Amino acid sequence: MTRDLFIVIISNMNTISISQLKINPSKAILNATDFPLAVENRNKIEAYLLGKDLYEKIVSFMEDSIDKKAVLEADFEKGKDFEEIAKELNI
Repeated sequence: MTRDLFIVIISNMNTISISQLKINPSKAILNATDFPLAVENRNKIEAYLLGKDLYEKIVSFMEDSIDKKAVLEADFEKGKDFEEIAKELNI
């Protein structure tokens, strides 16, 4: 997720009151499919509701970012044997 995509998500965010959420949680979940749904209590945002697909995209993006950083920081000059690494990881 690029910074621009993050800005689009935030700018397209809808809000719902906690009372509305209690009345119709299914509708709230449907509204949170593509963008986060801010849950307000007394006009103050208390939580964010994310649809399953959006949550999984965010987690995938974070995992990919961590992996990319690890590759960039890896010192391939100090190679290790696969068997040695597998033993350290107990696999």
